[in-house]
Amino acid sequence: MSFYRVTEAGPISAVAVKDLPASIASTLTELLDRAGFEADRDIEAVKTCLDEARALLRTEPKPEFIGGLAPWQMKRVSQYIEEHLSSAIRCEDLAAVCRLSVSHFSKSFRQSFGVPPHGYVQGRRIDRAKVLLIESTEPLAQIALECGLADQAHLSRLFRQATGETPSSFRRRRAYAE
Repeated sequence: MSFYRVTEAGPISAVAVKDLPASIASTLTELLDRAGFEADRDIEAVKTCLDEARALLRTEPKPEFIGGLAPWQMKRVSQYIEEHLSSAIRCEDLAAVCRLSVSHFSKSFRQSFGVPPHGYVQGRRIDRAKVLLIESTEPLAQIALECGLADQAHLSRLFRQATGETPSSFRRRRAYAE
């Protein structure tokens, strides 16, 4: 999938989603999902989402910083997070996986992934919750525990912050779409 990079002068070039930083690609995906959800109900909300997506693509990327995690560290920390999503993930444990101090790891992680470690882990937990909501009929409390969250209320709060809707409305909407 490609997006066109737009400036005031018009389209410049196609930008592949895989070439965008993770935080921008994630935000664009959320905006487009929300626009798709609102398409039949609120055209103004769709326009707002699309305007935000355009603005995000217009912003010039920040210059690359020297530093960040090495490719092997990024791979190991990503694997560790995926394998341990259902339990507590401490920054100390992630730093140990990369063989770095906690402060150096936190700075390098943010440079590499575009978000702090805690934000990345929360995003992965919400992504896992989305998959479980679609693929299973487990109760929300059980899905919360499988995603490493304290309880159903914790899942609902984080899910709404990330997606703009509750887990149950997300599940219902997906069920009606099929």
